[in-house]
Order: sequence, then structure tokens, then C-alpha cells
Amino acid sequence: MLTIKETVEQLKNGAVTSKALVEKSIKTFEADKNSDLPLNAFLEIYDDVITLAEKADEEISKARAEGTVDKLFEEKHLLGIPFANKDNISVRGKKLTCSSKILQGYVAPYNATVINRLMESGAIPLGRCNQDEFAMGSSTEYSIYGPTRNPINREYVSGGSSGGSTAAVAANQALFALGTETGGSVRLPASYCGVYGLKPTYGVLSRWGVVAYGSSLDQVGLLGHTPQDIALPLSVMCGTDFYDDTSCDLPEGKSLRNLEAYSDEEIAKMKIAVPKQFLETKGMDKDVSAVFEQVRSWFTSKGASVETVDLPILDASIASYYVIALSEAASNLSRFDGIRYGNRIDNGKGYDELYVETRSAGFGPEVKRRIIIGNYVLSEQFSGDTYKKGMSVRARIQREVAALFENYDLILCPTCPTAAFKLGEKFDDPLAMYLSDLFTTFVNLARIPSISIPAGFTSPENGKMPVGIQFAGAMFAEKKILRLAQNWENEHPHCGCPVAEEK
Repeated sequence: MLTIKETVEQLKNGAVTSKALVEKSIKTFEADKNSDLPLNAFLEIYDDVITLAEKADEEISKARAEGTVDKLFEEKHLLGIPFANKDNISVRGKKLTCSSKILQGYVAPYNATVINRLMESGAIPLGRCNQDEFAMGSSTEYSIYGPTRNPINREYVSGGSSGGSTAAVAANQALFALGTETGGSVRLPASYCGVYGLKPTYGVLSRWGVVAYGSSLDQVGLLGHTPQDIALPLSVMCGTDFYDDTSCDLPEGKSLRNLEAYSDEEIAKMKIAVPKQFLETKGMDKDVSAVFEQVRSWFTSKGASVETVDLPILDASIASYYVIALSEAASNLSRFDGIRYGNRIDNGKGYDELYVETRSAGFGPEVKRRIIIGNYVLSEQFSGDTYKKGMSVRARIQREVAALFENYDLILCPTCPTAAFKLGEKFDDPLAMYLSDLFTTFVNLARIPSISIPAGFTSPENGKMPVGIQFAGAMFAEKKILRLAQNWENEHPHCGCPVAEEK
């Protein structure tokens, strides 16, 4: 398994071609599609991907002949590199369904800003990936296309909602992938599949062209085999966007193109905070606790100060998150009514019946559940209490987390209380599914960046499934957490998905 940086060097010297990279992904996809237990990571490979790869190869070949290939890659940092895309991020002229019946047949009329910026840097959209319907879920089981399986053990979930994008990376079907997350949908599957998953600071990546779930929480995220594989695409996608008023610049964003790990002396000066609330969680697996202690010990072995801190407000994070997210989801999904957007079921009885029948047939059970709860929270008799209380708790989480970073460099905690679970195990237990986000939602509420690192595995009797640990930093601290993650990767190269290590 080559990193993006290594692949770029091979593209420069002609050891590999972009077309060969794409054809390898297609071959892997086709072989998997016909297997007994398909991974179901990609929903389709785009029909123009070979053409785009050939154009990239022509451009590289010409520059090599002219002696300007280094200059070319300074302008187009990802030229010829294919990437996977989640099914809720617009690619012009391609299907965009959010894994939902209501959007079957819909074709995106324009590129999302993140897609435009990747393509301007020479990257090639390889295909769209499976997800939980409208990004609502933690296992990629709530999809009309069926579940995405975990590449390590196909009886297990890949996590969600960006499970398809994550599985594609973990199974070596893509060098990197785009996902989205509202409360942990990039970091959670990254933990389950043994890859790196970054949720950036809110606003660092434009949401223009991304189908909304919870607008004040949604962010595009990245999945890769190494922190460097995330840092380079992030560097070309980040920054303000005319079409997204919430977008913002990332300080030192361009410097991410040459990500370097910290020295041991620099790590020794750092202070790490471990929230006591997460250590006392009753539902946390012993294997997860053991892996977390190994990561904590690694920091102390480097001389860093690791302290347990008390942040009682974190106990309210998951409740606050679901009140806000589901309220915003109910509002955002109101546009899918068969008139403005979505497939229409019209029996000629009138608008009310059209709305009811269209949405009843078009949305799956989990989306309906969240819309109903969101509308209930927003209803007249409750909006003065529940929603405003949720927003008040969120504001307090932001303040207290920001204050913590005045004295600490990093928040260290598990990504999820458990490793991946078996397909179907929690499908009919929404509360158990929601609690998968127990350690991730505070990051979205506080609008800070966090990366899930592949840190170890559960015991053999528990399936030897990956366990992820989070490095969360202050707002705009992407470079810090990515550099620390690179330190971890340099010293623990075999903690990631074992499938990805197969050449």
C-alpha cells in the first residue's frame, strides 16, 4: 500500500500511470461486487474516470519530456490521484441519491466546492460510496443499497454514516476518500475499519454542494491510510468560499502539503487532557480501555504531561447534540416533498396527500424517526424549552472546551465506547446506535477538529477488530493534531487495517 506522496513520486518518474491506478481500483471493485459477501463500499464507478486518468497521464508525460514535471506537481498537487466520494457530495452530471429512495435518479447539476478544488489540483473522482440514508446512522445499515461490510471481517459493520468511503480506503479501493459528519460519521467508521479519519474545524471545508443534515454541525471530512494522506487533500480543499458564509480560512493550511512529525523534545513540552467523564463510561469495552491506556502511556513515555480533567458538561453532549441535529434535520429535509425536490407520488387527491405519500414511500425508517423527533422538539409547546436548552448547553460546551485549550494542547479520548459490532446487532435498537456517538459529538458541538487514529485491536476472542483513539485540538489546530498523528503512524505502522497493508 503506497501513500499519496509515494504515488505522486511514481507518477512523476513514470513508474505508474494514473490510468493504471484507476484500473486497479475498478478491477478490485468488480471482483468484490461478484464475491459471496460484497463489501458494498462503492455504489458505482464514474463512467468518465478512465478518460480523466488518460488526460492526467498525457499532461504528466508532456511535462516529463519538457523537464517541468516537478513544476507541474507544484501547481497540481494531486494530479492523477483518484479518490472516493460519499453519495451526498455533488459531482456535476453524476448521480446523487444520499442512499435514499426519494432521490433515486437525481443527477447533481454542479460540483461541490470541495470537489472543484480537488479536481483543480488534478485529483480524479473515482466513484460514489454507500452511506446511511441522508447520513443518519452509525453503521451504514440504513441504506437502500444494503449495508457496507467491514473489510476486516465482513460479518461486521463498517461504521457510519461514511461507511462506504471508509471501507473503500481500508480495502485499498481508493487512496483517500471524502466523507461527511454531523456527530462522528467520519471518525466512527475510521475507528471501526482501522484507518485515519479527520473531522476539521467547522467552516474550514465548504459545505456548498453537500446535502444538508444538521447545518450548524455538518462538515466534510477525510479518510486516509496515513495522516499525510489526509493533510495533502485538506491543504487544497480548505479556505473561504463565496457560496458558503460559514466557511473560513485555515491558518497554515498550505503548509500541510509537507506534513512533518514533531520531535520528541516538542512532544515532551505538551500537556494532554483526558476527560474524566469518558473514562467513567459504563458501556466502554475493556479492550477499548486497554488500547486507550497504551496510547496514554505512549504520550507519557515521550515526556508529555497527561492529566485527567473534569468537564461535567460533557455528560450532556449527546443529549444536546441529538436535540439540535434532529431539529435541524427535520427543517432541512422538509424540502424533499415531491414538488421542489425528490421523486413524486401523486394520486391526484391534493397537496397534503402528495406530501404524505411521497415522504412515506421515499424515506426509510431511521430518517422518518429523526424527522418525527425533530418536529416534536420544534413544536410550539416544546420549542421554548427543549431546543433552546440544547443550544444553551452547546454554547456552554464551546466555552468550556475553548477554556480548556488555554492550558492544554490536546484532548485525548477513545473514538467510540466499542469496536465494530456485527451486522444487524443494533439495527432495531436506535438508542444503542445513538450511543455509538458518545465520545464524538462534543467535537462537533464545540466546532473543533479531531482525528481518529488506528491505535490497536480488540482481543482475539473479540474478533481482533480495530480500535480508534481521538486526538482533538483547539479550533484551527488541524496541523497540530495531524503532526501528532504522524508521530503515532511513524512508530506504529501496523496498527491500521491489515487489509490495507496487503500490497
